[in-house]
Amino acid sequence: MKRVVVKVGSAVLTQDGAIALERMQSLVDFLVDLRKNHEVILVSSGAVAGGYTKLKLDRNILKNKQALAAIGQPVLMQKYAKKFAKHDIVCAQVLVTAANLDKNDDIKRVKNTIDTLLQNGVIPIVNENDATATDELELGDNDQLSAYIAKHTASDMLIILSDIDAYYDSDPRVNPHAKVLKVVDKIPHAELQKDVTPNNVFATGGIVTKLKAASYLMACGIDMFLASGFDLSDVKSYMLQSVHNGGTRFKA
Repeated sequence: MKRVVVKVGSAVLTQDGAIALERMQSLVDFLVDLRKNHEVILVSSGAVAGGYTKLKLDRNILKNKQALAAIGQPVLMQKYAKKFAKHDIVCAQVLVTAANLDKNDDIKRVKNTIDTLLQNGVIPIVNENDATATDELELGDNDQLSAYIAKHTASDMLIILSDIDAYYDSDPRVNPHAKVLKVVDKIPHAELQKDVTPNNVFATGGIVTKLKAASYLMACGIDMFLASGFDLSDVKSYMLQSVHNGGTRFKA
């Protein structure tokens, strides 16, 4: 496997209205290990949450969300840059919109930029450009964005690190006996039609958006792995030691 996209959600990156710096450092340390044998692209949420640490605006109003994203994007990148610098690694910001991923010329330019960064040992950090996105153009959540990025950059796998640690046979919040589905090669259509129920105030996704991302990628012949972003032991064992202890592999 050569190229991997890793997506981390707002629930993982934020805590009590601030950036969760210890979890961010753990993520960065994992990515540094991962890039020893893979090209790594990071899709990171957290810009709106980062902005909210500086200015308390109502996130339910689109213009406020855009303003918070504009404030928070450099906050987020500064923190990433500082943590990657500990490993003498440079990171770069790549902002995209849904419109960019709907035009072949734009898709090619995004891929060319990411290819060039990777060829020069730089880790691309991709996010939706919420500061200029509109209701009509919003990708809606970074699960979908990360799936598009994985496809359009010819990546071999998408890893989603979330507050959801795997895909279960029933809702583990309701059923204490719910079992992890370790390998999934088909997602029931009804599961993709359920309502989105994000757990975190800054999140826009939930298990449904992750299943949609997986379904999209599986149809493209690309695997996806879903695991906890709070405890990275499952993704580390899977990606660094080829041992599948926990988390879910969506097999194309």
